Formats: sequence, structure tokens, C-alpha cells
Amino acid sequence: MSEAVNGVQEPEIKVIPPKTIVRKLAVGQEVHGRVRRLADFGAFIDIGVGTDALVHVSELSQKRVNKPKDILSVGDEVTGWIKSLDKDRNRISLTLISPDTVTIRDLKTGQVVKGTITRIEKYGAFADIGIGYDGMIHVKEMAHGYVTQPSDVVAIGQEIEAEVLKVNRRRGQIDLSMRAVMPEPEAEVIEVKEDEVDDLVVEEIEDEEPELTAFEMAMMKAQKGQGKKGRKRKKQWYDEMEEEDDFIGRTLSLAD
Repeated sequence: MSEAVNGVQEPEIKVIPPKTIVRKLAVGQEVHGRVRRLADFGAFIDIGVGTDALVHVSELSQKRVNKPKDILSVGDEVTGWIKSLDKDRNRISLTLISPDTVTIRDLKTGQVVKGTITRIEKYGAFADIGIGYDGMIHVKEMAHGYVTQPSDVVAIGQEIEAEVLKVNRRRGQIDLSMRAVMPEPEAEVIEVKEDEVDDLVVEEIEDEEPELTAFEMAMMKAQKGQGKKGRKRKKQWYDEMEEEDDFIGRTLSLAD
């Protein structure tokens, strides 16, 4: 019952319990609200249902956010989407990232993406691929063959196409390769005229058998001569041994 104040009857005010959802909600539903409180782990949003919804710090933006106060203030109006509902505990989780937005969680190795060069370093370049985190293209992944410096291949503002090599979602790191989506360079073909083929063959043969000098020929001849003398001395020794064995054999036969 309402009480009369100064003889005037005050209208009865219905008090809604602070933890009671007063309208039907569904996962994925778009809602609007106002920031009521900030914490290190997220922000609490009043969406007009009697209990505040929580937006975790990881759901505040595509980009890495260290603390909610870096991008939000108490009283800010925001648009979010219901991520989960816990009816037993009467808890609502929101995300401020649109469901249609491609995030780093959606990237897969081997996926081809398009982007714009935003920064160039000595070791490579960075490209905005539209997910809140820039991808890094190492200088060796910019083209086939050796690249002296990244600025020889790309320029700030240039649109590129690249393949996702590696994704580290925890650190927000993405490795890209422009080389992977480029066609392999064709092998260089050297045309040789028919009259030049014989000259090449002759040059190869001459290179395989170089002409000997007079001194080299004399040395080879001397070595061959020494080899013949050695063979003769060895044959003479065998002949002498056979004659000695024959003499001993005849002597023993006479003694018998």
C-alpha cells in the first residue's frame, strides 16, 4: 500500500527484484544498453531486464583490449549480442562483436585472405586483413627467389593476397605468405643454334683430355720402362729358382 505524504496519496511503485529477467531473451539476440560498471575482467551492461549482462574483456573488440576502461566509460551506450544465457543462475553474457564479423578465431591454416599493407619493417611487412589483428609477411614469404628488402616488393596502402601459414590466437599473431599464392616461375630456356652445338661438343671433349706437355710424356715413358724392368727381374728370379730345384732333385735321385 502507498502512503500519503502531506495529504497527497503517492502512486504505488512496483519494485522489480534486481536478479529477475522480465522479458524473453535468446542467444544471438541484439540488445542495447548502458555501461553501469567496469572491472578488470569485463564490463557490466544494463539492458533493461532487471539484471546486468556481463561483457568479458575478450568480447569487447576484435583487437586486443588490456582493460575495459581503455575503450569504455561508465554511462556509455552500447549495442551487443547475447552470447549465452544461464537461466539457473540468472546470468547473461554479451559480446560487442557483431556475429557477422570475421575474427581471429575464424582463421584457418591454408586459408587465402586479402589485405592492405599497413607497415613495413626490415624483416617483413604487416597487412590489415580485416579481423582486428594485422598479419605479418616475412621477407622470405614475399616472392619466389631472394628479396633484398620488403620495400622492393610492397608499399604501404598496397592491396595484397596471401595464404595463412600459422595462427596464434592467444598472442594474436598471424603469419602470412604472398609467395604461396603466386605461380611458380617458369624455368629459363636457353636457345642454342644448330651450328653452335658441334662447337660445344668439341670444347667438352678437349676439356676431358687435355694435351700432355713434352715433360709429362717423358715421365710417363720412364715409368713404363721401370715397370718392364721390374717384370723382367721378377721373371729371372723365378727361372733361377726352378733351375735350383731341378738340380737338387737330380742330386737326390743319384744318391738313391
